Amino acid sequence: MELREVIGRRRSMRFLRPYQPVEPEKIQRMLEAARRASHWGNVGGLRAIVVFRDTAPAETIEALFAPIAGYQIRRAPVIIVWFFDANAIDEQSDRLRELLDAGALGVGETKFDDLEGKIIPFFEAIREMLKAPGLNEVDCGQGIAQATLMAYEQGLGTCCLGTADTDEIRQQLGLPDGCRVLLLQTVGYPAESWEAGGQRPRQPFEKLFHMNEYGTPFPRSDEVVAELTADGLFTRPAPLPWREAELEWLKKALDIPGSGLI
Repeated sequence: MELREVIGRRRSMRFLRPYQPVEPEKIQRMLEAARRASHWGNVGGLRAIVVFRDTAPAETIEALFAPIAGYQIRRAPVIIVWFFDANAIDEQSDRLRELLDAGALGVGETKFDDLEGKIIPFFEAIREMLKAPGLNEVDCGQGIAQATLMAYEQGLGTCCLGTADTDEIRQQLGLPDGCRVLLLQTVGYPAESWEAGGQRPRQPFEKLFHMNEYGTPFPRSDEVVAELTADGLFTRPAPLPWREAELEWLKKALDIPGSGLI
């Protein structure tokens, strides 16, 4: 399956089969994909704790629970807690030296002197600033995205969820100081159609992307749109005519409380 089709068909799957466990090797492949993602300075601060619902302590599952969409946490076979470890930046000098040894940093006879005499001292001077939210979260997002694509490639569904009670999660999971919880990702085999009700609304292309200056829309080619549509990147817009019936069936099958599914 081509990457464009994988991206087009990958939907946020809120409804997963609670009775079907996920093979650990499939989770490992997701983590391997995340590990290979780019991170500035080769820091690699993206980390994860994989929580298997059937073997994790009940208090751990409870710590992950959120009032909104909490049914996803309680029914998902796997919840990945993605977090950023700012302590990784304390080892950045070693990571830069590894890049130098790998031939990925600098050129010429002075590259070692430039690294030790200029680059490393510069980053050391702003080390604490580099631990702040910003670029780190962007790079961590790349890793999570690669893990998500790997999940879909293996027939899995996932949903990324925000959480407000990060302190309780950090305490329950034993995360060291300096670690920031980024998001929770439920993983399992989809209980709903791969279309998940159809393509959700998106902002207009011309509003999002610009060329050379703000306010000049990036030109959108109808030929490219047609090509990507044929490749499966664009799917039928939501709501599909039978989505309401599907949601009603899922609500009963998964025993989801409440009058609505958020």
